[in-house]
Amino acid sequence: MSVDGWHTLLVLGGIRSGKSGFAESLVADAPMVRYVATAAAGDPEDTEWAARLAAHRARRPGSWTTEETAADPGRLAEVIVAAGPHDTLLVDDLGGWVTVLLDPAHQPADDTATIAELAAAVRASEARLVLVSPEVGLSLVPTTPLGRAFTDALGATNRAVADACDAVVLVVAGQTAWLKPASTPHTHAAPPRHAQAGNATPAQSALGVPAQPVEAAAPAGAGTSAWAGLDQPTASAGRRPGSVAPDAPLPEVLTPTASPAPASASAGPAGAGDWAAPTMALPMIATGLVIQPGMELPMPDDYTGPQAVDRLATLDLPGAGLGVLEQVVGFAAATQGTSTPRPWDTVRVLLLQGDHEGGASAGATPGESARRARQARAGRGALARLAAENGASLQVVEAPVSAPFEDGPALPGDQVEAALRYGWRLAEQAADAGVQLLVLAACGAGAEAAAAAVLAATAGAEPPAVLGRVVTEQGEIDDNAWMARCAAVRDALHRTRRSPREAKDVLAELGGGDIAMATGVLLGATARRVPVLLDGPVGTAAGMVSRDLAGQARHWCLLPDHGGRPGVRLAADVLGLTPLLDLRLDLGEGATALAALPLLRSALTLAATLPTHPSLGGGEDESHPDAAPAWPAEEPDFAEPEPAGPGPATTGSDEPVSPGRRAD
Repeated sequence: MSVDGWHTLLVLGGIRSGKSGFAESLVADAPMVRYVATAAAGDPEDTEWAARLAAHRARRPGSWTTEETAADPGRLAEVIVAAGPHDTLLVDDLGGWVTVLLDPAHQPADDTATIAELAAAVRASEARLVLVSPEVGLSLVPTTPLGRAFTDALGATNRAVADACDAVVLVVAGQTAWLKPASTPHTHAAPPRHAQAGNATPAQSALGVPAQPVEAAAPAGAGTSAWAGLDQPTASAGRRPGSVAPDAPLPEVLTPTASPAPASASAGPAGAGDWAAPTMALPMIATGLVIQPGMELPMPDDYTGPQAVDRLATLDLPGAGLGVLEQVVGFAAATQGTSTPRPWDTVRVLLLQGDHEGGASAGATPGESARRARQARAGRGALARLAAENGASLQVVEAPVSAPFEDGPALPGDQVEAALRYGWRLAEQAADAGVQLLVLAACGAGAEAAAAAVLAATAGAEPPAVLGRVVTEQGEIDDNAWMARCAAVRDALHRTRRSPREAKDVLAELGGGDIAMATGVLLGATARRVPVLLDGPVGTAAGMVSRDLAGQARHWCLLPDHGGRPGVRLAADVLGLTPLLDLRLDLGEGATALAALPLLRSALTLAATLPTHPSLGGGEDESHPDAAPAWPAEEPDFAEPEPAGPGPATTGSDEPVSPGRRAD
């Protein structure tokens, strides 16, 4: 899987067609790009060629690194193979590589074998890879043997690399035509709600996708909404349990209290008051929103994060600093767009409750997840209590039941679409309410096995290595249930071995309702620039799937703790998320993030309120009676005291001594 629906891409085009500029625009959102230059330096007296190379270098961002491979044709394949899954490579171009390959200095050589090695490296690449190559096959046959050898070798290279790449695009006169696949895979979702109607995003303009009009966002509490037709509940008679109920309203947002009255503590699942509000079933949303691969969503600020971390070194801290919590400050600064981030005041917890039938839920107590959801709505249990302590609101959301994925798809395709849109809408609602941070939680039977299946499909993991042990209510390890879950995941992967591995296919075949909804939450939060705390298998599995739909989503996620879960560890490594803590709490998905939230807020409070150290020009709090005087910015003038007794009245000169000047 990749961040834009493709993993490797070949960009073809003629001379001055705009192919290099288009290729550079495809990787412009990457935090770091390795630019692989294949062209030789050429004749020192060829100033025109030198000017071309200089122009290429000048337009590369400062964050990019350049690697030259002109000295050895085999070096290009080595660079591609050595790149990791978090790397982004831009190779420009294969025409220069073929020129070096045919150079007499590298002969005799097996050109066919070298081209095959390059294609094999592209096919096995784990990195996000864009290759640029000239298309010379449309011109006349060269009249010289060397020219014919070049066109033949380049044509063979283009065919081999195109066959190895996921997608191929041809650039003609600045216009793009997608050759593989036949239909454009990068069509964009509807623009964010803050965009003006009729405007196209940069990717849409580059790819020739027409801009789609979008309704303006209605203010919170208004009678109309950009999501037309979503607030009218309809009857759900005739639908099977767990199916998608169209047009149902969003679940009620609850506000747990820190110290509930004794009567509330003893109330049953259907107690009186707002806590008894039923959780709404997942609706099918009739909207123009299209969630598909290649969406261009916002990225956090590239500069404020490092600036905020650098600023910590100037603060008046008595010790060495915040340690690993510096990452929290950098994350908050980047997502808030300021080098002095503020603590998150308004937090909302989204608890997704959706069971998985079949072997995925082996060892789970029937009805336990529903009990946990009712408990949270009643303001009881670990999650609700921790939410109350943090002053966070809580929203319990019921996802459709997922079918046994070892026998067939976990969720129909239309319900996957509905779950994605509904999750997006949950994030939209939170952003409209002024929520500054979302905490993603889940409590579904079999969710960990479904997450393990998603990891196996998207990261090539072995299910036993990422599936945690099954612990009973009595605290005992149930090895039989663990083996049953592993067998179910194995059978599901075998059943889908020839199925596509695109995001929506993975959600339909393996992920199910809760992971699909969590993916929609991540995408919607990214679109509205709301950071998300991940905690557990469902959230991290959603992060893995979201890479194909919008690679920017992972940059808005923070993982406080891995919880000792092997699947979360692997997903965090693939997503580039470094867990901050190692508490090994096992309080249910979402509870660990809430337990760590006061610590994260404390770090942000210190970063936002502490003054600069006096040695760097900062001052003390002068309003405090015991405050020491501020460190002098400059040394005061020296004034010699008047003599108190007999002594010389002059300094030995006729010039009087002025105050502030020492006598010589």
